[in-house]
Amino acid sequence: MADVTELLLQWNSGDEIARAELMQEIYSELRGIAARHLAGERNQGELQPSALVNEAYLRLIDMNRIEWQSRAHFMAMAARIMREILIDESRKRNAAKRDGGIQVTLSGIFAAVDSPTTNALMIHEALERLAEADPDRAWLVELRFFGGLTIDECAEILEVSPATVKRSWEVARGWLYRAINKPTSK
Repeated sequence: MADVTELLLQWNSGDEIARAELMQEIYSELRGIAARHLAGERNQGELQPSALVNEAYLRLIDMNRIEWQSRAHFMAMAARIMREILIDESRKRNAAKRDGGIQVTLSGIFAAVDSPTTNALMIHEALERLAEADPDRAWLVELRFFGGLTIDECAEILEVSPATVKRSWEVARGWLYRAINKPTSK
């Protein structure tokens, strides 16, 4: 089993073989992230985890200016790119069908047993509002929920203690839950 961080450093140096080995090494993890993104999707057949991983991969290999620092850094960026792809797909679908977009389950964010199902655009808009109010917590949500990173991996990326990550995660989850479930005023 190759060291992912070492493969990233080799890729940074222009080693295309390392890039290919990296993808073989982490493909199943990326597919897991993609599956989490697509959990609860209403139109199951339209976007599969493999297609989402492949699209994200194509975007990642075009990112020549990024100096990959670690496995966690790479996975966080992959998760962010997958989220952007889903938002783009949801917007296209909304424009074409006006059907509410891709549906995702927020059980990874919310502690409630019956967590709501909401569309990817609602999550995106709430996350954007959180980013305006608290960019660090918004980044943490991307890392934890969309990237599937552990508390320790998030602490490494954010350069804070795991205890700080746990507290911030709870606050961010609560903030997003309220933002998404707030009754709309008409």
